[in-house]
Amino acid sequence: MFGPFRPTFSLFGGLLWKRPWRMSRPQKYRLRQRLRRVDSIVATVDAALSKKGLTTRSLERWKAEMPTEEEMRPKDKYTMFDRKVKGYRKGVHKLPKWTRISQRLNPPGY
Repeated sequence: MFGPFRPTFSLFGGLLWKRPWRMSRPQKYRLRQRLRRVDSIVATVDAALSKKGLTTRSLERWKAEMPTEEEMRPKDKYTMFDRKVKGYRKGVHKLPKWTRISQRLNPPGY
């Protein structure tokens, strides 16, 4: 076990994933800005299409189902439902690709 190919300390145990259990203040700020940016893009596309008298099914469905950033509770903004976790919630930053996937909808009551 001695020499150039000895195991590293992370393989001996200890904290392997250094992801904090809650989001930092700048992470929350950037998340809110991303949500607002998506809301503004949806509003801009909707205004442009309505000016031409057009509409799309996917845009109407988004507006009907997805809440805006102001309508979301902080619990839904920063956490997501996970049935495997003790309190059924985990931080949204623990989801892979959490900056690119919309997590606006969660089951009611959790």
